[in-house]
Amino acid sequence: MAKTVLVVDDDPTQRRLAQAVLEREGYAVVHAESGGEAIDRLTRGGGADVVLLDMVMPGMSGMEALAEIRTAGVTTPVIVLTASGGVDAVVKAMQAGAQDFFVKPVSAERLLVGVSNALQLTRLTAEVGRLKKHVSGRTSFDDLVGQSPPMRMVKSLGARAAKSSIPVLITGESGVGKEVIARALHGASDRSGKPFVAVNCGALPSNLIESILFGHEKGAFTGAHDKHLGKFQEANGGTLFLDEIGELPLDMQVKLLRALQEGEVDPVGAKRSVKVDVRIVSATNRDPAQQVRAGAFREDLFYRLNVFPIEAPSLRERREDIPALIDHFIARFNVEEGKRVAGCSGETLALLCAFDWPGNVRQLENAVYRAIVLADAPFLQPHDFPAISGLSSPPMGEVARRDSDETERAPTAGSLLDLPPLPDTPIRILDERGHLRTLEEIERDLIQHAIEVYAGHMSEIARRLGIGRSTLYRKVREQGLEGILKEVG
Repeated sequence: MAKTVLVVDDDPTQRRLAQAVLEREGYAVVHAESGGEAIDRLTRGGGADVVLLDMVMPGMSGMEALAEIRTAGVTTPVIVLTASGGVDAVVKAMQAGAQDFFVKPVSAERLLVGVSNALQLTRLTAEVGRLKKHVSGRTSFDDLVGQSPPMRMVKSLGARAAKSSIPVLITGESGVGKEVIARALHGASDRSGKPFVAVNCGALPSNLIESILFGHEKGAFTGAHDKHLGKFQEANGGTLFLDEIGELPLDMQVKLLRALQEGEVDPVGAKRSVKVDVRIVSATNRDPAQQVRAGAFREDLFYRLNVFPIEAPSLRERREDIPALIDHFIARFNVEEGKRVAGCSGETLALLCAFDWPGNVRQLENAVYRAIVLADAPFLQPHDFPAISGLSSPPMGEVARRDSDETERAPTAGSLLDLPPLPDTPIRILDERGHLRTLEEIERDLIQHAIEVYAGHMSEIARRLGIGRSTLYRKVREQGLEGILKEVG
């Protein structure tokens, strides 16, 4: 999704100039004519990813607006602009919480670099915060990406379960993020900050399962040169996550059941049991009830683990979360790979949202990772996802096209010759009562008419309307015209 830049300036000419530069680069731009209007947007709804704030405005000055924005707890990066660039003004702006400082008139290149740097620093800060939470075991349900109804249900159930030590069984297809939910359960509980130990039961060697889970004494068996605590004792005081619990052999299920019932483990070769205090969270991509009926899973262990079930939805069931997940992965891999990918083109986002993702979030994550590594353009294109789009990458050395570039090549001459000429059908400007229709309604009819006439060729439509492709895609989304675009495409 395109990043939003809020331009705060009482001069409409300055706002339009900044908008033209930013939209050509693929950013979405919103305006505010005063500091008060900017504060309302940032604190009461709408928001923005970066703010360009003029220092000299009637009424509330930019410096006063900046102070109120920071006092309200808004952390959005702010770049201040002024006609005078004295050292004192720079110092005061930075002390008040500004990210950068421009002296008018600012060149297009300087403006774009400043906005890009501000977004990059935001991504770096967010990634550092995420890693700190992950390492310290304090990931919470607020860190889970997605606001779809199935995800809201998962967050609601998880938040309730986290308040106690009740055993939780997380079910769902492979790749849906069951361990992420388990970490959030741990981070939201009173055990946060204590050990979180994850065990993939399907990857344990059959002859070492008991030793890995419960530990062993030195000399307990051939090769046991040192004492080993085992996963239960490693997780003492914290949470033990047993992933793919359905893969555990039946004989080990008996010993696991005893450990859960008695709150103690018997290390291999030990003379006495060891008390442990662990919170058990288990997960499986199988149907545990079906495994019980088939005799592959002990019924008593199933009832012991399935006290508080949580079903993690597949990505197909939460498609509305795909744009947010893509943004999350782009921000993360930009930091890890040192890239500056700004987002997805509108065409690419529509492609990814329509895909079924049999491998769920893990498949999406890996697809974005590959695209980030290979991408040359600031916006990911369909050919960056060849397994999904079926398109191959352009030849090496070809200049990557930007979906926001208004000089982008239009459809081939042959394809345009097949398009019908534009009918002389005026767009209706009056409603049934003879009053002017709103500009938004007229604009919607015009864009819809252009999509139908030019058969969904977005480059040609954008050229005819005199706007950039990124602006056109944004207006298509805002006006709810995606369905018409798919029909004619």
